[in-house]
Amino acid sequence: MNMEDKKQVEIIEVKQLLPQDFHISEAMKTLRTNILFSGANVCSIGITSCNENEGKSTIAFQLAASLAQSRKKVLFLDTDMRKSVISRKTGHQGTLYGLSHYLSGIKPLSEVLYRTDINNLVMVFAGIQPPNPTELLGSTIFSELLISIKEHFVFVIVDAPPVGRVIDYAVIAALMDGTLIVVDTQHNSYRQIRRVKTQIEKTGGKILGVVLNKVSSKDRGYYGKYGGYGGYGDYGNYANE
Repeated sequence: MNMEDKKQVEIIEVKQLLPQDFHISEAMKTLRTNILFSGANVCSIGITSCNENEGKSTIAFQLAASLAQSRKKVLFLDTDMRKSVISRKTGHQGTLYGLSHYLSGIKPLSEVLYRTDINNLVMVFAGIQPPNPTELLGSTIFSELLISIKEHFVFVIVDAPPVGRVIDYAVIAALMDGTLIVVDTQHNSYRQIRRVKTQIEKTGGKILGVVLNKVSSKDRGYYGKYGGYGGYGDYGNYANE
């Protein structure tokens, strides 16, 4: 598989998805800094959550963009083939071929890689919803894809399905160099986060930390107990998908 042969004619506009709020931008830079200091061997990072609508896709994309803006070559890989968010948010009118097309053998890799209007950021969208996403992610072709793309990018940010809802990410967690769990502080309990953490670790996955989302100032002391997982900062009340 030669990544240099990739066809990236169409440039997808994604800059409009970047945060406009100063505090959110600063929080994302803090998250980026912590990732950069996680170790030179941390390349592929899965971003997951307990449930839907916790902000994991927004945070995954904005982390990828932030890393790209620091002059790192980054691939954003959307593996949430059941309910992709980012492809819809781009507002792109044409057909976006993606991961499901590649893993199903419908399209070659060269036709699912997209350049973006953010320098150094390349994206693979989820594609159409397949009938068998778990099987596709658990296939040899996916593990070989991940090995191949890691040779060409400094970071691979993986927007993963929520662990608390489906087993898709549990299938591939061990293939990641690390996992971040996005926590909606308004709708999760300590026990629920523990359960997701345990599930990922049982499959051989490594937890890098927890990103607290929708944290009000009065709640920050209470949610300090999540620090045992390694806190990467909070993002205020902003991201829902």
